[in-house]
Amino acid sequence: MSRTTLVWALVSLCSVQMALAQEDSTKATSLSEVVITATRFPEKVSETGKVISIISREDISRAAGKDLAQVLNEQAGIIVNSAYSNPGKDKSIFLRGAKPDYTLLLIDGVLVSDPSGAGGAFDIRLFPVEQIERIEILKGAQSTLYGSDAIAGVINIITKKGADKPAQVYGNIAAGSYHTLKTGIGINGTAEGTSYNIGFTHYQTDGISEAEDTTAAKSFDKDGFSENAFNADFDVKVAKGLRVKPYFRYSYFKGDYDGGSFTDGDGKYTAQLLTTGVQAAYQFGRGSLTAFYDYDEIDRNFADMYGAYPYSGNKKTLELYGNYAFGDHVQLLAGIHYDKQKMNDNAATPKNPTAELTSPYLSLFLRKLGGFNLELGGRYNKHSSYGDNFTWSINPSYTINNAVKIFSNYASSFKAPSLSSLFGPYSANPDLKPEESTTLEGGIQATILKGVLDLRAVYFNREIKNVIIYGPSFTMVNLDKQKDHGLEIEPTLYIGKKLTLKVFYAYVDGKVTTQNNGKDSTYSNLIRRPKHSVGVNIGYQVTPHFYVSTQLSNYSKRSDLFYNMATYAQEPVTLSAYTLWNAYAEYAFLKNHLRLFADLKNITGTKFTEVYGYSTMRFNMMAGLKITI
Repeated sequence: MSRTTLVWALVSLCSVQMALAQEDSTKATSLSEVVITATRFPEKVSETGKVISIISREDISRAAGKDLAQVLNEQAGIIVNSAYSNPGKDKSIFLRGAKPDYTLLLIDGVLVSDPSGAGGAFDIRLFPVEQIERIEILKGAQSTLYGSDAIAGVINIITKKGADKPAQVYGNIAAGSYHTLKTGIGINGTAEGTSYNIGFTHYQTDGISEAEDTTAAKSFDKDGFSENAFNADFDVKVAKGLRVKPYFRYSYFKGDYDGGSFTDGDGKYTAQLLTTGVQAAYQFGRGSLTAFYDYDEIDRNFADMYGAYPYSGNKKTLELYGNYAFGDHVQLLAGIHYDKQKMNDNAATPKNPTAELTSPYLSLFLRKLGGFNLELGGRYNKHSSYGDNFTWSINPSYTINNAVKIFSNYASSFKAPSLSSLFGPYSANPDLKPEESTTLEGGIQATILKGVLDLRAVYFNREIKNVIIYGPSFTMVNLDKQKDHGLEIEPTLYIGKKLTLKVFYAYVDGKVTTQNNGKDSTYSNLIRRPKHSVGVNIGYQVTPHFYVSTQLSNYSKRSDLFYNMATYAQEPVTLSAYTLWNAYAEYAFLKNHLRLFADLKNITGTKFTEVYGYSTMRFNMMAGLKITI
């Protein structure tokens, strides 16, 4: 049977079955779901007009054969470039078509970034999926609640918590293609008001050649990758209503990289992340008060035949916020955020530059007013380099019989210039202003047919001004304007307690306007981002112990830019559309204490390209076991 026949057979199966995945798996569009990221306190999806998706604990537990990039890449409106390239290759998150540094990443509600990076985006290779409990994805402009970088949205990684007994040991071991090995062990529990989770994970692979080998000899070597990660989280009850939560996380990875597109090389890189901090939370009557301090330190080093290139930086964050409910209809959230970032670079001007950002913010929530809900918010931002700016949000929604929600969101957002752009050794400009955006989105969300069908449809329009680019004067400048719009449709159908069909369709298009010789020039610039993406997730709880699922994803053709070493110029290329078919199976026994699993990816062995001149994985798999005692 041909690969094409296999793919279309699966499509036909999806159409006939109209279902699959167990009842407690991801219900990203369920109005009854309780989330935290949308408002910074627990709230039902039916009472907020925000667009939020959830990757549940069950979904994460079935991702033992994946990394974080592949987990995120399965979500509507998210493209993680290089998710299926060499495991050690850098990964880029495109949320609703926005570039990676327009998406803010949080770990347990605390922002993470890389002060030494060109755009400041966090490297998701530094966080293993085995340490994750669930993920909440908040789309749209969110700077009023979360500050800089939240132009396209926020991804909140919520870490594994303590078990509901004094001590539980858990672990996993898996092996697969390219001599890949993943192992992990941990202990968590709850006793006398204190919960804890301590874990260690190891991941190693021989990988594939990072660069695509088009030589006759096929002599490019494999580019391996390995990672070790440790985490320790505690949640201590100090007094009635008061809890203190210290944490410590460390991860280190190393790997090989090639010389560029279609070019072999012997480059080596290392990266390490140290995160530590403490959070205090006090619950009282109708309100709560939360304070936290966080310290992050990132060190990266690249070395090849031309030399070594070290990058390092750190970030200190201090935040205090509280919320209070004035009865059942009015709630107020107020807080103040402070962070200081430092880039360790003696070649920068000044040496080892820093930047500070202080931001008080306020949000008012009106809810349950005959089905009407409204969020109004504002945030003042004072930056040590560019001065100040203000962001705002208006977010009304209307719920009918707790089954249908109509919503809209009109908000502004911003991204502060990175330390590298302001003070770095190459092309820096200390006079840069923040990139600023406005986003308008609206849609409908429904749980109908007695809970059989969940549906969400959203349209968004985003405009960004003062986009920072490498300008004609060979320095970073605020010059471009970016306009994007798109549509996301996500139906989920449940049949009984065993069958579910989850589908998504996402469309995005955008253009950038730049000045050339005093004249405006407009062109499409959604590089490596497909206009159309479709996903079908199918799964079946065959017995209480046996679960299977399958996934079909299609991505339309994309544009890319290739630097031609012969002409010393960038050339546009078109990347072909492609379809991927994945499958997963899991069997639990010994009262669910032991689970065997197999994760198959790119079953048809499709040859496709994510980045021009770089390899992607053909058919590959992971199999192993997970244990809890």
